[in-house]
Amino acid sequence: MGAGEDAVPILPYLPELVFGLIVFGLFYFFVAKKIVPSLEKVYAERTAAIEGGMQAAEQAQAEAAAAKKQYEDQLGEARAEAARIREQAKEQGAQIVAEMRGQAQAEAARITETAHKQIEAERQQALVQLRGEVGEISTALASKIVGESLEEEARQRGIVDRFLADLEAGSVRPEKLGANGEQGSL
Repeated sequence: MGAGEDAVPILPYLPELVFGLIVFGLFYFFVAKKIVPSLEKVYAERTAAIEGGMQAAEQAQAEAAAAKKQYEDQLGEARAEAARIREQAKEQGAQIVAEMRGQAQAEAARITETAHKQIEAERQQALVQLRGEVGEISTALASKIVGESLEEEARQRGIVDRFLADLEAGSVRPEKLGANGEQGSL
């Protein structure tokens, strides 16, 4: 049996084992001192960025909620203001309608009064004209009946005015001639 036969096949060769442990230790030291701290640093930065982003998102969400509340408050105020303005407009409209109605009624009353005055003036004018015509016709008729001239104007006017006054007072009654020529009253 030779030298290689005495060794246990499972046990590693001792110089390789020592060299492997030294290289592993150096590699572990290098990773522990250089790579792990930089990884920890990157991990901490990412954690801080994520937490900062979450805080910023929460802050932005809070600001958005505050802005939304402020907008809703302003919208409510604007709606209340619009309702108040509509009510004022309705009141002003009703007031204007009432004023215009009053003015229209006053104008209608004024026009009616003017029309009544004009009608009364025309009535008076018609009465004066009618009296003149009745006087002329009466005088002509009386002249024919009496047979004398009643053309004297002052006398004619006096007779006509007196007759019309008696007629308006009701003291003159119309008389009718009977069949045999006698006068009888109605």
